[in-house]
Amino acid sequence: MPSRKSASTETCPVARSIDVIGDRWSLLIVRDAFDGVSRFGDFQRSLGAARNILAERLRRLVEAEILTTRPASDGTAYQEYVLTARGERLFPLVVALRQWGEQHLFERGEPHSTLIDRSTGQPVPFMAPKTSDGEPLEPDGTVVKKLQ
Repeated sequence: MPSRKSASTETCPVARSIDVIGDRWSLLIVRDAFDGVSRFGDFQRSLGAARNILAERLRRLVEAEILTTRPASDGTAYQEYVLTARGERLFPLVVALRQWGEQHLFERGEPHSTLIDRSTGQPVPFMAPKTSDGEPLEPDGTVVKKLQ
């Protein structure tokens, strides 16, 4: 099977981002890391991914400085995978995907997990882009300025 072309020379930030975190397993690993999963075996139990696929995705996320490894906090010989500051900045992306899924992929009344604000105990409010004046920003209110 031919290897896929890297987007590292792309001028589009979306293409470069997808190149790093755009596959199913990578995003689910990041989601689980936000939920406190840190050990290989726990990721594997949560995701059901094959060991070789999980190992490869974890390696790529470490290389991309989204995750880092550290000795296990309980003093065992295991290592833990934890989000870096760069990885933590993916939180709005994970929330946006969650909220889109809640709105479009579940029937009314169908049970699903909910992201809760620890300080209020309430669901996290819907995220939406805003203009510099704080008004809702719709797709037709934007334009991509491409390099010449």
